[in-house]
Amino acid sequence: MQPAPHTQGERPLVLLPEDVPAIEAVPLSERDLPGSTYELLRRSAAAHPDRPALYLLGEDGLPWREATCWTYGTLMQRVHQAANAYLALGLPEGGTVALMLPNLGATYAALLGAQAVGIANPVNPMLADDHLVEILSLTGARLLLAPGPGLAPDLWAKAQRIAPRLPGLRALLAVGSPPDPQHGPALEEADFGALTREQPADRLLTARHPGPQDLAAYFHTGGTTGVPKVAPHTHAMEAYMAWALGCSGAYLDDAVGLSGLPLFHVNALHVTGLGPFLHGRPVVSLGPLGYRDRTLMADFWRIIEHYRVTSFSGVPTVYASLPPIPDGVDISSLRAGAVGAAPLPGKVRTAFEGTAKVPLMEGYGLTEATCATATTPAFAPRPGSVGLRLPYQHVKAVTVDADERPLADTPPGRTGVLAIKGPSVFPGYLRPGPDGPSPDPDGKIVDGWLLTGDLGRVDADGYVYLTGRAKDLIIRGGHNIDPSLVEESLLAHPEVSAAAVIGAPDPHSGEVPVAYLVLAEGAQVSEEDLLAWARTRAPEPAAAPKAVHVLDALPATAVGKIYKPALVQDAVRRLVLAELSRAGLAGQVRVDLHDGRPHAHVRLAGDEGRDRLASELDRHSFTHEITP
Repeated sequence: MQPAPHTQGERPLVLLPEDVPAIEAVPLSERDLPGSTYELLRRSAAAHPDRPALYLLGEDGLPWREATCWTYGTLMQRVHQAANAYLALGLPEGGTVALMLPNLGATYAALLGAQAVGIANPVNPMLADDHLVEILSLTGARLLLAPGPGLAPDLWAKAQRIAPRLPGLRALLAVGSPPDPQHGPALEEADFGALTREQPADRLLTARHPGPQDLAAYFHTGGTTGVPKVAPHTHAMEAYMAWALGCSGAYLDDAVGLSGLPLFHVNALHVTGLGPFLHGRPVVSLGPLGYRDRTLMADFWRIIEHYRVTSFSGVPTVYASLPPIPDGVDISSLRAGAVGAAPLPGKVRTAFEGTAKVPLMEGYGLTEATCATATTPAFAPRPGSVGLRLPYQHVKAVTVDADERPLADTPPGRTGVLAIKGPSVFPGYLRPGPDGPSPDPDGKIVDGWLLTGDLGRVDADGYVYLTGRAKDLIIRGGHNIDPSLVEESLLAHPEVSAAAVIGAPDPHSGEVPVAYLVLAEGAQVSEEDLLAWARTRAPEPAAAPKAVHVLDALPATAVGKIYKPALVQDAVRRLVLAELSRAGLAGQVRVDLHDGRPHAHVRLAGDEGRDRLASELDRHSFTHEITP
């Protein structure tokens, strides 16, 4: 007989690995999950209308200790008003609402309101104009929300630039401040705040409510190389994820979450949004800039103390940059930190756990599987693992052929490409079609299994161990090198605070490791000393970096992940400049990425030496263009 799982009341909890199969003994269809994110919010608002849902730090000009608070009743009202405003603007059934917004209370209402009557399409507002246009053209955006000119003039100007390039767009809506009094006649501009205030707050002005298989959101996948891909999410996926995250115990009755990641990222929407909202728990929002708000981050631990925060979620760079804990600050409410989305350096874990005195719990997930696939159970962490699979999700490692098609399952504990199956898996990337965009599983989902592109292994109990991204592997003369192992060896240096290792083009080996480092404040060590350190401590001779470069900061995405493509560009630029110097030539060099591969543009001071330089660059794996 299957043992009963741990529970709190009727809520199943995964505290030990045997809890997962015990939970799965009850079919997911019998779990009474909400049929949509709108129904999720309605349930919580009905059960807890006066309970705090959101503390909105950094808004309304108030000190963070006096932040505006929305109750669940207020949140439901704002969602109704946003949804009804979209309907008043003529949003068709299932229409797409694009949001290039910072984290505001209005952003929560706008995003969840869009899901109530259509499809929400949050995008990173810092993407290039052309990338935004390609994403929003693919998704068929009908309405576009952006911060008004009084809130973020540069982003409003960007929205005005791209709006006329979107063929199906009906209106551009300003959030946080009204639009300019004069606007072009080709496209309506309106004040989102004024529109919503005119709408009823107690109901939706439509008889049709979304169902489990309706699309709820379009999320782009980051855009680190080329134009980002778009991953559709259904309401069933998002409702399941909110429920499954609760199995970790993160949303118990006294839980308070803190949100600092941008709402165009699935972690922010689910781990510090729909998850706590389903369970009726409050969330402290760090405001428009989130973890990038230097003023709020200076008071980070005092905010934890004041709001009795029990957990927060971030990427490794967030934890690496946390300020020291001030003397006398009481952070006893804190139970754990949650970390994922990138490899966690051991040095970062040790520093956080040594000062905060709580565990740093790793997790694993990706946008194509809603958000999370594995989390670390509170009573049974396993060294080196990124967590235990969530209930009703299944994870395995497979071998793949040269075209990344699966060949066979690997035995438990054997490394392969991770594959995921279950209620979190998306229906495929969004593709254009004659009847509009639709999800296409081809090349990504095989027999219901999502091929993640992540390398790892799964043990017999369902714990997941990552060994890297397939695309991040450095292939030196046919030998595979895991850059994370090299990075760990570099971070062991007492004066190194951050490290990233990439594969730089090499005419003999194809690729060689090159390290980029950030040093601790006041460090005096030289690049030559660091290179010598790296060579003696690399996990194997082939993994020793060929070069070490010290930077003030590593490039990062808006979420805080280290942006390795920029380092590849830098490595290629350095290589081309070295070839110029060896040839006795002068010129300017720019490196772009095309489909993830570097392309060097070289502008020589004259035409002499062009053929000789081209011959040298031809020996490398990147493409190039040389002009006088």
